[in-house]
Amino acid sequence: MKFRLLALTCALLVSGAASADEFKVGAHMPLTGSIARSGNAFNEGILAAAEIFNKNSKHKIKIVTVDDESAPAKAVAAVEKLGSEGVTAVIGGYGSNIIGPASDAANRLNLTYITAGGVSEELTKRGYKTFFRINNTRGYELAVQQLLQEMKAQSVSMVFSTKEATSDLAKALEKSLGSKGMKVHMHPFDPAITDFKPIINKIKLQDKPDVLFMSGYENDYVGIIRAAKVLKPEIKSIVGVWSLATSKMQSDFPDLMQNVIGTALLPFPVEYKSPEGKTFSDTYRKMYNKDVDYLAQFGYVKATLLFEAIGRAADNGSLKKPGGLSEELRKTNRDTLIGKVTFDANGDNPNFRHRMGQHQGGKIAIVSPAYESTAPLKYPALPW
Repeated sequence: MKFRLLALTCALLVSGAASADEFKVGAHMPLTGSIARSGNAFNEGILAAAEIFNKNSKHKIKIVTVDDESAPAKAVAAVEKLGSEGVTAVIGGYGSNIIGPASDAANRLNLTYITAGGVSEELTKRGYKTFFRINNTRGYELAVQQLLQEMKAQSVSMVFSTKEATSDLAKALEKSLGSKGMKVHMHPFDPAITDFKPIINKIKLQDKPDVLFMSGYENDYVGIIRAAKVLKPEIKSIVGVWSLATSKMQSDFPDLMQNVIGTALLPFPVEYKSPEGKTFSDTYRKMYNKDVDYLAQFGYVKATLLFEAIGRAADNGSLKKPGGLSEELRKTNRDTLIGKVTFDANGDNPNFRHRMGQHQGGKIAIVSPAYESTAPLKYPALPW
């Protein structure tokens, strides 16, 4: 009995290794709750990445996922639980208000933390050497700015949640679009609001913009578009950002999504041309019996970069050193399915830039930038 206890203790002391060749990687995701569509898409991409990595590497990855229910306290508890279970690193969830405290906890535990779900600028101003992300507010700002320029829109009403990332984006766009002569109307809302008719009515009677822009999350979009469909302001287009131009939103809300535009790196359905893309797509279809969307692709990319860094660090011996995995991950410099990824001293990817996709007849077409479009932009065009 004493021998077994000693053996177990020694095994737990091995840094993150479940066996000599298997490394546990933790993940916290909103698998239930208001943004579960996004969390599950991310998680599917992560699991597909592990499947592919394990088939092609001498090192093996075991994913341990905890449902954080999109609650900051539960995300922190998830990271602490994963740390106590000896994970090598943590893959972060969705929403800057979740990513912030969760990555704080990871940093206290000296655990490398990577995400595609937190774009707030504050996240990369903390001086953490353990924090990494593959996307950021600037990439979304540039994509929306490009779209509105291609539309030749003269005015825009921004309806945005007062949460950190959503308000950061709206304020950045207000500044950049205003500097180009566009008339910008700002309409912040509390995240608890579910009735958007008063805001939409104000936009209808006072603003009279070309474009209604939304900076929020899934349920916010649904509420805003429903209110607009009832009141029918004289606008030309409805535009949003994350988690809007997805196949899941189309299937869940077909009466609301037609002609709506959101950020999307991929058309849907997608046909990859690169060997890596084809492998990911084939694996994903076999695992989930459906086509890839861009959120799953984000999950795949962030997980793959982490797994590759774990493999390199295991090979060169730095994985066992304090901060060794973070140092190895920072050396990343390669083309991925979302474009080139490198990490600066703050863990940010300065290369990130998004595209804009439009719901068109049950499909999602890339419509901006125009030189990368897969179908023409429909404008003016509304869901009704």
